[in-house]
Amino acid sequence: MLNLDHLPDIVYAIQHVSFEDLGSLEDTFYQLGFRVRYFEAGVDDLKKAFEYKGLTIILGGPVGVNEIQDYPFLQSEIDLLKVRLEKHLPTLGICLGAQLIASALGSKVFAGHTKEIGWSKLQLESTENNLLSPLSNIPVLHWHGDTFDLPDHTILLASTEHYPNQAFQLGTNILALQFHIEVEADALEKWLIGHTTELRQAQIDIQKLRQDNQIYAPALTSPTKQIIENFMKKIII
Repeated sequence: MLNLDHLPDIVYAIQHVSFEDLGSLEDTFYQLGFRVRYFEAGVDDLKKAFEYKGLTIILGGPVGVNEIQDYPFLQSEIDLLKVRLEKHLPTLGICLGAQLIASALGSKVFAGHTKEIGWSKLQLESTENNLLSPLSNIPVLHWHGDTFDLPDHTILLASTEHYPNQAFQLGTNILALQFHIEVEADALEKWLIGHTTELRQAQIDIQKLRQDNQIYAPALTSPTKQIIENFMKKIII
């Protein structure tokens, strides 16, 4: 059994839309002896989650970092996240969460030249002890239209053909992934329903996306668990 006694036994997760949850990560945390508590952005007071000394995960969603005028809670998230990152508290960002981390670290977040929605492999950087090495030659789910400049003092971990900055790490405690490692084979349907307008506007083949999910998602569970275990055992509190 992996020894993670140095970490508080609850993982906090911030959701921006109800159907984008921890997915397979939730089972991983339970297996490792952690409990999970969700916070809803725009509804709940997120101060407790951002000041938490244990692991806080910021999940994805359809809103964009730069939509602060319409969604003022985003500014509060960024402000709280800046303080959290300055304290180097354990933080994992996925998709929108990664973009919020990039913004809080002072990098520009902007609309990309194309929607990147679908399954494809990553180009992993030849960084020593790359946390994402378990994903070598394994497709992951991409679902974003925005991207970001690589923040200062971070280590680039992965790229794709369309977007050079797909994942980065800051020290031992902060990990940002623009793609989704948490998606499950039997749970993508709620994404297809919830994001139907975006999918049709982007002219995504929904049937193919569903079929690809059934093919690729099961193979993602094991390397995802390995990534989380490796990340958490290196966290310094």
